[in-house]
Amino acid sequence: MADSTAGLVLRGVTKRFPGVVALDAVDFEVRPGEIHALVGGNGAGKSTLMAVASGALAPDAGTIEIAGEPMRHISPVAAREQGLAIAFQHPALLPDLTVTENLLLSVPKRLRPSFGDAQDWARERLLPMGMDIDPAAVAGRLTLAEKQALEICGALACEPSVLILDEPTEPFMVAEIDRLFEQVRKAAAGGMAVVYISHRLPDVMALSDRLTVLRDGQIRGTFLASEVTEEEIITRIAGREIDALFPPRPSSVGDVVMEVRDLRSDRLRGITTTLARNEVLGLAGVEGNGQREFIRALGGADPVTGGGVTVAGRPVELGSPRRARRAGVVLMPQERHVEGVATVLSVKENLGVAATNQTASAGVVKGSAENALVAEEIRQLGIKVASPDSAVEHLSGGNQQKVVLGRSLLSGPKVLLCDEPTQGIDVGVRSDIYHRLRSTAESGTPVVVLSSDNVELAGLCDRVLVFSRGRVVRELTGDEISEHAITEASLTAATSDQSPEAAGPARRTGPLDRFRRLLASEQAPSLFLAAAIVLLALVSATRSDRFLSEFNIASMLGLAAPVLFLAAGQLIVMLTGGIDLSVGPLSGTLVVIASFYVLDGYGAGWWIVGLVLMFLAAAAVGLGNGMMVRYARVTPVVATLVTYTALQGLSLVMRDSPGGSISSTVTEALGARIGPIPYAVIAGAAVLIALEVMSRRSMMGLRLRGAGSSEHAARNRGIPVARVHLAVYVASALLTLLGALLLMAQIGVGDPTAGVSYTMASITAVVLGGASIFGGRGSFVGVLFGVVLLQVIQNTTVFLGLSQAWQYWMLGLMALAATAIYSQVRAARA
Repeated sequence: MADSTAGLVLRGVTKRFPGVVALDAVDFEVRPGEIHALVGGNGAGKSTLMAVASGALAPDAGTIEIAGEPMRHISPVAAREQGLAIAFQHPALLPDLTVTENLLLSVPKRLRPSFGDAQDWARERLLPMGMDIDPAAVAGRLTLAEKQALEICGALACEPSVLILDEPTEPFMVAEIDRLFEQVRKAAAGGMAVVYISHRLPDVMALSDRLTVLRDGQIRGTFLASEVTEEEIITRIAGREIDALFPPRPSSVGDVVMEVRDLRSDRLRGITTTLARNEVLGLAGVEGNGQREFIRALGGADPVTGGGVTVAGRPVELGSPRRARRAGVVLMPQERHVEGVATVLSVKENLGVAATNQTASAGVVKGSAENALVAEEIRQLGIKVASPDSAVEHLSGGNQQKVVLGRSLLSGPKVLLCDEPTQGIDVGVRSDIYHRLRSTAESGTPVVVLSSDNVELAGLCDRVLVFSRGRVVRELTGDEISEHAITEASLTAATSDQSPEAAGPARRTGPLDRFRRLLASEQAPSLFLAAAIVLLALVSATRSDRFLSEFNIASMLGLAAPVLFLAAGQLIVMLTGGIDLSVGPLSGTLVVIASFYVLDGYGAGWWIVGLVLMFLAAAAVGLGNGMMVRYARVTPVVATLVTYTALQGLSLVMRDSPGGSISSTVTEALGARIGPIPYAVIAGAAVLIALEVMSRRSMMGLRLRGAGSSEHAARNRGIPVARVHLAVYVASALLTLLGALLLMAQIGVGDPTAGVSYTMASITAVVLGGASIFGGRGSFVGVLFGVVLLQVIQNTTVFLGLSQAWQYWMLGLMALAATAIYSQVRAARA
């Protein structure tokens, strides 16, 4: 065997968080060619240790060696370049970027293909997990299993010498797990050092060569997998003996509480079943066969097209979680970070919001009642938290899952639906949750459990429904329920049910499907805006021939020219989740500066001085905005609003009224045109198109969009988020400088109030173009059409003889219509 230092070696690693020692002088070593399992309870420090190894966290003490070389600069990029790749438990994907773009950001520079070859390259990199994932699909629309597969494929694509897999199998069914194990064994056989983290001990024992137990931030032993039993490992993980993992089943499940009759949807083909008062009902099947759609439909989270559900004889209004909860049907969702809890809020807030019916009177929450209820729930569930006021995001995965369960129970359900209730949970916490679910059922609230772990279903449930292609193909009860029976029913049904109806709709690849893809893409707003421009132009042209005259077109485009550059800068900032309210006053301030230097009778030297001062002022404003937002942690709205006010005041100090005529030579040159089209508009359109290409076809563009899509995931992907945020505000200010030059040519004097209205114009154009105010999504081509539409609306109201108020009404109505259309198309596509 190769020297051990050629794999991963951690020595004396210590990491502290406020009030907690997460890692205490940990030594950990993985040799080339071995699969080394790292096991421990939730909060033991496993993910923290691997975050340190991967460069995502800097240790307070200790050293890291990868492939025999010390890691001197702690960062994800450095670790990746040295040969370490990690697939995180919660996929660190950028949800607004495509599958291909996420893979490009996952691998070192030396392994990246050209953008022209990226789609085919991505398709090959997705082959190891065997899932039919479209490389052009937006990552945020993938299922959880597909996201996990993409995360793993991204790690494998790095061709690492050290591979870390953190809870990789949680969303997977048996077939996907087998395929993953095949890839892991193949990687280890090729000399790769593999770290495998999992709570599923049977998988660990079957896969690993050695295993290390971590508890409370300290190593509790390293063993050969062949020389230790599951029971011994469980005891070391928990620090105590675990009694019966599963609670005993009741002798009787009671009377029927819920009836489901012929429930149908796009993925369900007529499900009929019942649920008894003291019953725990399991849902099984190969992933994607309808079981998840069924439980989510019962909870109101997925739409249905037919059938009905009653609880205690009363019909349940399906179609929204609110309606389902009103009927007493409460869903505990699979993706706890997305649908289960608000991670930025405290444990108390997350639990308390579900119990307002017990703690509030006349709309006012009684603090003492809430505190008592929350404290009791924390005690009963055994949630490990320093204080109920601690944010959920600081809890371990198991304790977060307990908070999700607590929220569901405090809602007072008549039926509790649990979608993967123990995903990512250690064995001790699993036992706690199993016993709580059984006691919930025994108290008269039936429980439905969907799980990809057939051992869990066999040990916990009174009855199991096996799904295949949208139907229930097998019902197991009593002694029939076993891991083998569930697995056999799932796999044999999945391969035998091949009727055309059961197979479902084939993937569409024709012209109509390509058009649907276009409607769901970020270019869809451009189509809508182009149609609106043409429609308004036709209406105006029928009222007056002058609308399409060369003079009128030139006037409209000339007025649009400055906004093109300001809106381009605004979108660059908004792609990172920020906003720049200062662009309007900045453009006016720059024109005022020019009005002292760029004058007739002044030499070219003074003009250059003026331009240099304008550039320096713009750069300083952009740098100041970026520093306030990124380093002073001032919210973008407040930071740029402060700048807005300061610039407006500065302009009025320099000139309290319009003055200083700009050189006619300069204004004529900047206002030149070819036919009815100003050269400035051609330049603005070229800049926007170039920025569009840059944002889609360059690593700089992917980093820009990635930084706004998810800051946490962006950091794990090695994107320098702080530098990106600083750069975008500087870029916005410099693009505003270009717009200010055109504004200077239009007004011809230094007017301190000239640019104020341009802030709202730039934001409106960006929003009309389909950008997300939360970052990560937007189109520079859409901005181009948005700016033109603004001018067409303004011009149309004049030709139609409408009051000025109609400019705002038409704009508002179109913005609302565009937002509604974009949202519906995206939702339908998802």
